[in-house]
Amino acid sequence: MTTKTKLLFLCTGNSCRSQMAEGLTRHLKGDLYEVFSAGIETHGLNPNMVKVMAEIGIDVTSQTSDNISKYLDTGLDVVVSVCAHADENCPIFPGKVRRIHHGFDDPPKMARELAARGASEEEQLEPYRRVRDQIKAWVETLPGAIE
Repeated sequence: MTTKTKLLFLCTGNSCRSQMAEGLTRHLKGDLYEVFSAGIETHGLNPNMVKVMAEIGIDVTSQTSDNISKYLDTGLDVVVSVCAHADENCPIFPGKVRRIHHGFDDPPKMARELAARGASEEEQLEPYRRVRDQIKAWVETLPGAIE
């Protein structure tokens, strides 16, 4: 039996992009990876993220918004930062942890900008769907994207 690679997705608040990446990787590549996500801060699960993940049949409601400190001594193999802030503020991990940065746009920020321009709630979900689909396309390239 081979050991799964321990893969952590890191974002600022662990509420949206890293949560999407965790859910998608677990769903699409769970046979290869033991998947986690964390944030420099913890903001809870973004309800719009939960909604757009459910649209594609992935239930992320059992995932938790965790601080990166929880994973410092868990023997991670790879940490993928999915936003620039997390990449710049990622702590040093003990051991041979491979760090990769693959940034994605911030759906909550884009949705707030749309709301300020009078967009409907449905229109505000578009950035979540677009980023979800971009993350999904990236996850489908694993393991190549992180080797």
